Amino acid sequence: MLLIINETLAKARQREFRSRTGSESSSIPNMNNKRPLEVVPATSTSPTAPSKRAYERNRRNGEDDDPSKPLKKDTRLSNYFEYDLSKMVNTKGGFLVDEEGGPGKEMDEEMTRKEKLREKQRAEKNAEPFRMLDPSENPKCRECGSQDIDHVYRRTFQCLVCNACKNTYPEKYSLLTKTECKQDYILTDSELRDEEALPHLLKSNPHSATWNNMMLFVRYQVEDFAWKKWGSPEELDKEFYRREELKRQKKGKKFEQGLRELRRRTREGIWQKRKDEEHVHDFGPVLSDDDDDEDEDAIGRQRCRECGFEIEVEEL
Repeated sequence: MLLIINETLAKARQREFRSRTGSESSSIPNMNNKRPLEVVPATSTSPTAPSKRAYERNRRNGEDDDPSKPLKKDTRLSNYFEYDLSKMVNTKGGFLVDEEGGPGKEMDEEMTRKEKLREKQRAEKNAEPFRMLDPSENPKCRECGSQDIDHVYRRTFQCLVCNACKNTYPEKYSLLTKTECKQDYILTDSELRDEEALPHLLKSNPHSATWNNMMLFVRYQVEDFAWKKWGSPEELDKEFYRREELKRQKKGKKFEQGLRELRRRTREGIWQKRKDEEHVHDFGPVLSDDDDDEDEDAIGRQRCRECGFEIEVEEL
């Protein structure tokens, strides 16, 4: 206790000493052997002191260092407006806002309520189901009996399978795309879109974000549906080979038709080329011999203007 009183008395003496020496010259160094920091008066001869001309001008204009007075506007700056930020009100981007409410406010509240409802539904849909304290009441894997069920398969496909069994038996629990189901199991679009018969999982297309979402199906569910539709795996194979044979026949017919069309165009082109290359004689006037002028039926000659071919003609 005595030590605390002595420290308090020492601090009081230091404050009293500082108050007495505060009005003295600033040339007295402090405890760090430095000149104490203070405002340099205008009448000082220090190089850092303000100029006397500016000091006298401020005195004539009635300006002082009163912090309560507002700053004077600088005339060198362009026109500007002074705002009191404490009194500014958010006007919603410059639009007029009805403070008492209106149809717009009711619409915003309705949209907010619907968005919250959708978020709640998404959270409930993606939430994992609770586990019972009694292990016998919890769902178990259909393969190994484990309770670590894949919740995506359970929620989407109603399939109770764990992650380990899903990876161990890909021939049963792997996912198939819609294209694979149509090509390998000969299913139609309407059958694949029936969620009660074939539940599917929608996933973004990895090839392009603007394309339609992928529809993924569990393999064993697709196979069960295909066996019911076609009767058995053997019947499905027969139908698959029959359709492949029809495709090959159609492809062969289309190829033969194109080949016949090509031959026809080739023959027409060759015939037209030969016809265009044929020479047509252009005969000139009939030339008669002087000896045959007395005969009634004189024989004359005609010559082609291009090739010089001559023929004999009888003049009547």
